[in-house]
Parts: sequence; C-alpha cells; structure tokens
Amino acid sequence: MIRTACLLSLSCFLSASIHAAPITYAIATDKTTIGLSWRAFGHSFSQAHLEGVTGRVTLNPAQDRDDHVEVNIPVHTLVASNALLTWQLKSDKFFDAQHYPGIRFVSTRVAALGAGEYRIFGILTVKDVSRPVVMLATLEGRQPLTSSSQSLTLHASTAISRTAFQVDRLVGIVDDRVDIVLTITAQTKNPTAHE
Repeated sequence: MIRTACLLSLSCFLSASIHAAPITYAIATDKTTIGLSWRAFGHSFSQAHLEGVTGRVTLNPAQDRDDHVEVNIPVHTLVASNALLTWQLKSDKFFDAQHYPGIRFVSTRVAALGAGEYRIFGILTVKDVSRPVVMLATLEGRQPLTSSSQSLTLHASTAISRTAFQVDRLVGIVDDRVDIVLTITAQTKNPTAHE
C-alpha cells in the first residue's frame, strides 16, 4: 500500500514536471519590429523603427518565475521618417551607432497578470548605460500558452527618459520622453541549438 502510494506520488510529480517545463522561443527577426515615437517642437510627433532584432523568449505556462526575455537590437537598422532624421539619430548627437552598435534588454522578472497579459521588469542598455524599465505586454489573441504552442506574438510597450541613457542632445526642442512599442514574434527553438 505504501509502495503504491509512493509510486503514485512520484508519477504525479513527474507528470507535473513535464507539463510545467518552460518553452523557449527564438525571436523571428523578419517578423519583429520596434517603434519609437516622441514629441518635437512642443507638438509634432516624430517616429522611427528598428529591425534586425534577435534574442529569445522563455515562458512557462505553469510558473512565471521561469519566464525570461532577452532582446538585442542593432542600431544601424534604425530608420526614421526622412533621411536627415535617420542620419541624425544614428550620429553621435543621439544613439552614436558607430561607437554603440547595439541596444539590449534583459528581463529580471516576468509577472503573468492573466488573460495573456504580462508585466516585464528588466534592464535596458543604451550607449553602455543600463537602467531599469517596466514593459506591459500582451500575447496576441490573449490565448494561454501550452506545451504544444509553436509560436507566439507579443505586443509590448514602455516609455523611457532619453536623457537617462545619455541620448540628451537638443533637450529644448525634443521632448525627453520616448515611447517604445514592440511587436515580437518568436518560434520554438531546439534547446540544444546555439545562437
């Protein structure tokens, strides 16, 4: 009787462990974009976007303590609404792409809020300056992930102070607040594969 109970407990534990395994998704670079927007001259809006995003998203449908997001963004892919603005943003006036070619975000905690919504806490690094940020994210379709989910699309947004990251030129003309909107599409990856 005791042996049967022990075997049953072990079976339940192993079954729970299998179903609670985290799922790792590789970011699909060609389906992922990041948009930036800010106010200039007190009223007009400017926009830019970045592509070439790489990284991974790990989510555990049963336990959010296993969740992790890592995003790498090449600055040279930045495109603004016109060629002059694109050049200025990549220059040492703003992002200085020549000396700081990448922007990086690594989560420190992902809190599942339910209904496909998440609050993602992490560290954003721009121009070798690292600051904490919080993103609000929603799974497309708000459908819960399962162990058979092969892909996901995550819509996330946050706002940062550009001067906090030493992107601090033209403060009197360009607002300090920059809104960031991300659409990340990712697909399951082989856990033994290397990026």
